Amino acid sequence: MTTPGTIRIHHGDNLAVTAGLPDESFTLIYLDPPFNTGRMRRRPAAADAAVAVPGRRTAGFRGREYERLRGELRVYDDRFDDYWGFLQPRLLQAWRLLASDGTLYLHLDFREAHYAKVLMDALFGRDHFLNELIWAYDYGAKARRRWPTKHETILVYVKDPQRYWFDSSAVDREPYMAPGLVTPEKAARGKLPTDVWWHTIVPTSGPERTGYPTQKPEGILRRIIQASSREGDRVLDFFAGSGTTGAVAAALGRHAVLVDDNPEAIAVMRARMPQAVLSDERVSDGGTP
Repeated sequence: MTTPGTIRIHHGDNLAVTAGLPDESFTLIYLDPPFNTGRMRRRPAAADAAVAVPGRRTAGFRGREYERLRGELRVYDDRFDDYWGFLQPRLLQAWRLLASDGTLYLHLDFREAHYAKVLMDALFGRDHFLNELIWAYDYGAKARRRWPTKHETILVYVKDPQRYWFDSSAVDREPYMAPGLVTPEKAARGKLPTDVWWHTIVPTSGPERTGYPTQKPEGILRRIIQASSREGDRVLDFFAGSGTTGAVAAALGRHAVLVDDNPEAIAVMRARMPQAVLSDERVSDGGTP
């Protein structure tokens, strides 16, 4: 029987909170940031200040320097500095916190996934890229003048391509799309998932639903956590939202650290996980926590 893991919730800015955590202390880090939907967000002060990462590679695709690459990408996206000025230091902080056998998952939509792939290759090195996962679903409005957008992208990077932990035998199996083409034994067992995951969104009337607008299904996080961590490992979620990462990680015997600066998210997580320990690290204008 699995002993449930611990959960600690931090109420505060994730960049400030994670700055106080020790190097290489998490086997699995998951980032599900606000998607860049075209709405400008306020750019934080010194947003372009890079977090020092020992051994970080700065050469981009075909040896181009990273800053030159940023400049070229600005040509294609006039919101580039605003969004990536916010996200880049958080990615670098996540890389610092990732253990040598650890895995980083970045969850984005179609607007930013291609920019993210190029930039993360430049930041961390193309040889650290492991997978592009596609989460596909069939729900929501139907487009009439283009193909309906029914997927999100999860980019997967590993700290050390020779040492990262991955256990495919621990994840749930899927039905074969053509069970008649395999033996009855294989059909009954199911197949290992590929890099395309068909999974419904959180049902509107299901027991899993918290009401938080960007809640992700437990099935998606369960597969990630089962594959890329072990019982007793530590898992970090930079943008915890409804707390799905923590709820799933604890049930699987992992120890979760969740960070969010939205009071609504904190309230949802406290109701969902009453056993969690809460740390409030917001700082008032007067400098008092």
